[in-house]
Amino acid sequence: MILKGKRALVTGGAVRIGRAITEALLAEGAEVIVHFLTSEKEAGAFWPNIIQADMNDPAQCETLLERTAQQFGPIDILVNNASVFHQTRLIDATYDAAIKELQPNLLAPLALIRGFARQTKTGKIINLLDRRVTSHDTTCVPYMLSKKALEELTKLAALDLAPGITVNAVAPGAILPPPKDRDNPAWEYAGTIPLSKRPTPADVAGAVLYLLKSDHITGQTIFVDGGQNLLET
Repeated sequence: MILKGKRALVTGGAVRIGRAITEALLAEGAEVIVHFLTSEKEAGAFWPNIIQADMNDPAQCETLLERTAQQFGPIDILVNNASVFHQTRLIDATYDAAIKELQPNLLAPLALIRGFARQTKTGKIINLLDRRVTSHDTTCVPYMLSKKALEELTKLAALDLAPGITVNAVAPGAILPPPKDRDNPAWEYAGTIPLSKRPTPADVAGAVLYLLKSDHITGQTIFVDGGQNLLET
């Protein structure tokens, strides 16, 4: 796909990795609609192409693609980037704790993928995962469930929406601290990185662009983690 002139929706596209993806798409000449929940000030940098929705609300997820099309026109590219993360062990993984991550991390992308498929028979979808989908991290059970399931959804959607729509994923490693932990030096510990250096948001955005430009890749995940997914832990 030639990205120039294409219209893309990036969920959580105003900050952090989402912002890097937004900027990379804009640099390619794409028209980007930036979804946000609370980052209206940051999203305003891309005005007027911004739209608000709460990914914790199933009803808002179901209508986001329709609202986007009404306001900006149908999209050609969907990037499911918005996500939440909590350290919740199995003993604390109640229904309420689990749904707080399953809804925005899995069910929201599912609703958006369905909405995208209703609008168009051709296009590109990218889901943002986590390099830990290859591991068994018991410190964040609902989060792990949501991301592992999103990886499987990527494959299922790739098959179901072929040949017109490609569906791929990018799995970042330890790149940025959680938003509330910027001043916590503990986040700097990322474990062993075979390539010995931490990837950047721009590296993740580069992988997204690669998958969007290819018309012959679907159902695949690119790990941008310096090789951490290859380790057993």
